[in-house]
Amino acid sequence: MQFPQTIWQDDKLIQTLTNGGVAVMPTDTIYGIVGCALRQETVERIYKIKNRNEDSPFIILVGSMEELEKLALELALELTNDEKNVISKFEKPTSFILPVREKKEKYKYLYQGQDSLTFRIPIENGLCELLRQAGPLVAPSANPKGLTPAKNIKEAQKYFGDEVDLYIDDGEMVSEPSRIVRLYPDGKVSIIRE
Repeated sequence: MQFPQTIWQDDKLIQTLTNGGVAVMPTDTIYGIVGCALRQETVERIYKIKNRNEDSPFIILVGSMEELEKLALELALELTNDEKNVISKFEKPTSFILPVREKKEKYKYLYQGQDSLTFRIPIENGLCELLRQAGPLVAPSANPKGLTPAKNIKEAQKYFGDEVDLYIDDGEMVSEPSRIVRLYPDGKVSIIRE
C-alpha cells in the first residue's frame, strides 16, 4: 500500500500532536488514534477515549532506527546489536516487543506494569517524517474496546465524536494490523502475530 507523502505533512496535524493533542489518522496499517508517547496526560487521555484497560500498553511508532535507539535509552529498554539487525530485516509493517531493563517511575504510564514495550518503525516515508517532527506517538487502532477498528473517518467520528482533536481522512482503509515479533537480548525472536 502506497500513500501520498502529503497525508501526514499537514500543519494542523503536526501542531495538534506537538501540543499534546489527540488525532485519528491513517498509519502504515490501519487508522490509529494517536498522541505523543512522552506526554503522560495525552497517553492517559487515549486510554480513556478508547475505554481500554491500562494494563495493556500501546504500540509506539518511531520515525527511524536512530529515534528508536534514543527512545530505548530514555525508556531503559534492551536494544542490542542483534536486535537492531533483526529489526532491519523485516519489510512488512512489523511491531517489535522489546524487554525493559529497569522501569523508570517517570514512564510508569507507558509500561503499565509490563516488562516490555512494543514499537514500530513505519515503512512509509511520509509517516516517518511526521514522527521525526512530532516525536514518538502511541498509535492504538481507532476503536473503543470491544469494537472493530474504524475503516474510515466516518466510523471513527461515530466512535469518538469531539473527544478527538483532529481527524485526518484517507478514505477507506482495510489493511491488516502489523505483524508482532518479540525480540530477546540474545537475538532470538518469536512471532506473536503473523
